[in-house]
Amino acid sequence: MNINLTLIVQMLVFIALIWFTMKFVWPMVLGPMDERSRKIALGLAAGEKGQQELAQARERADVIVHEARERAEQIIEQAQRRADDLVEQAKGSATAEGQRLLAAAQQQIALDTARAREGLRREVAQIAVRAASKVLEREIDPSAHADLIGRLATQL
Repeated sequence: MNINLTLIVQMLVFIALIWFTMKFVWPMVLGPMDERSRKIALGLAAGEKGQQELAQARERADVIVHEARERAEQIIEQAQRRADDLVEQAKGSATAEGQRLLAAAQQQIALDTARAREGLRREVAQIAVRAASKVLEREIDPSAHADLIGRLATQL
């Protein structure tokens, strides 16, 4: 056989093999590769979208945490003001109660002092009557001389 003929036949067989591969085998190989490439692209896009959503969620979380801290500070400030108000009210009511108790005590002292003075006046009047009766050596009737005793009590 002739070498040229063998080369031509081998070339024709090779061309037929390339055509058959390009027509039937290559699409079966490229289809899954294209599908895999598409899935990888979708996965990368979903990953980027997830990262963007994560960044947005972190920003929203930071905003929410900031607002919560501000709200907590406001609540603490309100509680402090309320506590200060309650302390001031307690001080005021304690001062008023103290003044009321002081006034009541002063009034009681004045009443007790007046009673003691009145009692002392009576005792002094009785002592004076006894002394006068001993000096005069006669007995003075306290009921008969009540006017005299009353004047003595008012003078003392």
